[in-house]
Amino acid sequence: MTAAHSSDEARRAEWAEVLEEMEGEVLDAERSIRGNRAEEIAAWGRRMEDWTPPTMLGPLPLDLRERAARLLQHQLAVAEELVERITQSQRQRDVAARMAYRPRPVAAFVDRAL
Repeated sequence: MTAAHSSDEARRAEWAEVLEEMEGEVLDAERSIRGNRAEEIAAWGRRMEDWTPPTMLGPLPLDLRERAARLLQHQLAVAEELVERITQSQRQRDVAARMAYRPRPVAAFVDRAL
């Protein structure tokens, strides 16, 4: 085995590990959505960090590009669903708040016999 070959294999293994970690995060977010766990969904929405690839890994190996592309599509779909659920939840809270603080009509009885 040449040094270049073992270096390529090490880079591939590191990239595979990074992709696996990212796939796990997407699946966790998806489970939060499917479980209808509002607090977890909101927590995912508060994550403002954009992922940046580790600089020490070098370019993504060719044989992992299709996997990375599928992962990206999955991430985008889950992110879109998270935004939709967060927006829906916010609307529901707004409606509930308006209903809770709206003055309720007081019953008035008029005696027509007078």
